[in-house]
Order: sequence, then C-alpha cells, then structure tokens
Amino acid sequence: MALQFAGADENPAVPKEMEQVSARLTNLVLTIAGAATAIGLGALLVKGSTGNRRSISSKSGQSSIPHHSHGNDAPVVHGIEGLIGNTPLVRIKSLSEATGCDIYGKAEFMNVGQSSKDRLALAVITDAERRGVIVPHRGDTIFEGTVGSTGISLALIARAKGYKSHIVMPDDQAAEKYLILEQLGATVEKVRPVSIADANHFTRIAKARADEVNASGGPARGLFCDQFDNEINFETHYLTTGPEILRQTHGAIDAFVMGAGTGGTLSGVGTYLKHNSPATKVILADPEGSGLFNKVKYNVMYAPTEAEGTRRRHQVDSIVEGIGINRLTRNMEKGLVAGCIDDAVKVTDAEALEMSRYLLKNDGKSCLFLGSSSAVNCAAAFKVAQQMKKGSVIVTVLCDPGSRHLTKFWNPEVIKKWGISESSDLFGTLTR
Repeated sequence: MALQFAGADENPAVPKEMEQVSARLTNLVLTIAGAATAIGLGALLVKGSTGNRRSISSKSGQSSIPHHSHGNDAPVVHGIEGLIGNTPLVRIKSLSEATGCDIYGKAEFMNVGQSSKDRLALAVITDAERRGVIVPHRGDTIFEGTVGSTGISLALIARAKGYKSHIVMPDDQAAEKYLILEQLGATVEKVRPVSIADANHFTRIAKARADEVNASGGPARGLFCDQFDNEINFETHYLTTGPEILRQTHGAIDAFVMGAGTGGTLSGVGTYLKHNSPATKVILADPEGSGLFNKVKYNVMYAPTEAEGTRRRHQVDSIVEGIGINRLTRNMEKGLVAGCIDDAVKVTDAEALEMSRYLLKNDGKSCLFLGSSSAVNCAAAFKVAQQMKKGSVIVTVLCDPGSRHLTKFWNPEVIKKWGISESSDLFGTLTR
C-alpha cells in the first residue's frame, strides 16, 4: 500500500505558550469552533499532552503510525464547515524509501475546496460575521486579491453562507482557476501582474473595490480579506493545522518543510511546533524568483532575478503558482521575528516539474497528482531528508491537486515556452 494515513480525530495538546496568545485569538477559536467543529478548534480547549517524542519509523520501511480508516467510523457533518480541516497525513512511500526517512504530506487537497486555503477562508468570514462586519443574504460581498486558491475557497464558502464574492487575480494564472471561480458565481477581475508598490497590484485593487462598496452608503457591505497581512491567517494554522500535525505524528516530527506565499501556514504551523516540539526544524521551501530564501538565510530580501534584464515576469520568476514572494508579509514576519523558521531550501522549476512527474508515475498505487506548490514542497522535503539521519520524520504540505494546473504547470507547451528542461533523472537533479 503506497499511502498510509495517520488519524486526525484525537484530541490535540494545548499549546504550552497558549497564555501568550491574545484574547482576540481566543475569541476567534470559540467563534469558529461553534461553526466548524470538524476543524478541531474546539478540541484545543481540552487540556492534554503530546507525551514523549518517539520514533515512528520501522526497519521494514513502513510507518508505525497507526492507520486510520475513513470508513464506517467517519463522522456525519452538517454543512460545508464540516468538510474543512482534520485532513489525513500521507506517507509518501517512494521518497521515504529513497531517503531512509519517513516523509509525510499533509493532504490539504482533501479539504472541500481542494486546498489549505479553506481554513483561512472560513476563519476570516466567520470572524467578520462575529464582529458584525458582514451579514448573510444582505448583499454583502467578499473581496480578495489572489493567484487562485484563496479566491476559490472564499467563493465556495461565500456562496454557501449567502455572500457574493469578487476576486481580483493576475491575468497569467492557470486558466482553470478562473473557470472554477466563475462556476462558483464569483466576479473575476483579471489584472496585469505588477509590483505590490503599484496601485494596480491585484491585492490593492481588491481593497479598493471593497472600499468603494463601503463608501457607497448602501446597506450592503464589502469585506477585504487581506490574506497576506491579516493575522487570522497565522492564527488559524497555529490553532488547527499545527496541532493536527503534531497529534498525527505523536509528537515525533524532526522537520516541517513548506513554501510560503502569504506565509500564514509556514509561520503558524512552525510557531506552534516550536512551542510544543522545540527540536523540530522548520524549513522554508522557496521557488525561483522569490526573495524569501535570502531573507531567511541572510536577512536580505533579494532574488537574483531582481537584477535588471533577467526577469521573465513581474511577481515571481517561476512557473510555480501560489508560493514565492518578494516582500515580507505580516504573517511571514510573525514567524521570522519569533525565530521559528530555522532554514531555507531553494527549489528550481526543473526540480519541481521533475518531482511532480515522478510522484505521479512512481509512488506505487497512489499516483499523487499534485499542483506546482506541492511539488516544490516535496522536492524541498527530499532535499532536507538528504541532510538528516535515517529514520527522521519530515512533514510537508500537499497544498492542492494537479487538476488546478493543467494549462500551465502540467502543459508541455507552456513548459517549452518558458525554456525549462525536464530532466528524467529525479534523484540526479535533486542531489547534485
């Protein structure tokens, strides 16, 4: 069996430093727990302990984490909220056997909106409802600037809860993302990719659209979600994704590796793990064109593609969508300031492409069909495993499926146009 699932339905530990978390964060937990018990937030109010760290690998090469059946014992849920969170942890057999480490993927593509952004979307909307900023079925609109996944999650939840959605996106993303948003009833506004300093950047336009609605004087309101700098992003992953991962690994996690766009997942999960499992290494996976690698390694926000005459496109010089950025968001800053991000690994486009094709063809019966950011995460986890002792437990995030990247990351013509060569020797590419 290629995929091995670790259960996600046991009570997590209460963070040791929970007393340091703000009162606003606690209110957020109580609010969302009432709306979405399946996320597991309410369980955080139950005291517990992660117990002693222990090895979860075995000589046979099979994980000794107990398997969890998603059969007759699966809960009955009511509403879309019950289909978000508590995603399985999947042992990636091919990479684990190649490295001698246990490499796991947090299967966030199994959320109802097929990405980790469902957690953020639900939390932001629920928080705004609690504060009376938006009211269902009043004509209120959710606004956001996004490269796709956050917009899809917001459009899905907005429709379910009785809101309209207006999504502003760069015009160079995979075509299927626009089509999904339109089918969900969202207004999709495409704009040219420009620097965040430009007033026409997609996030700044989304905020301006929300401000226009709120200044109109009508009863309907607009909510700008602000995923990059809204700290609910960080808080949600600190309170849900982090505890789930630590619980699923029974506290035995040596490294957590993933990329960052908003930085909310990496910082939130990383900070939770550092608070509850201080020996765990938290490592950024960064694509080409992003400045975060140098920020983490050398405290300088710079990418070589920033040099004059070298850039292929505006935001991040990579075929990868969803991660990589050339500014420090508030959510990313929280993890850096707290000292919760230990190191960074650079992943090239060729390595990400090669990893995605390798997992589809070679990971036993699983045939993991992953999107570009998930491929970067897996390539980085593989690289990190090369530097760790045998039997180490490494967790990454499988953000979204390949079906959202068919017209770009999985399109041979686009890859050729970008001038990216696809090597046939995965391990030769990733270990050289």
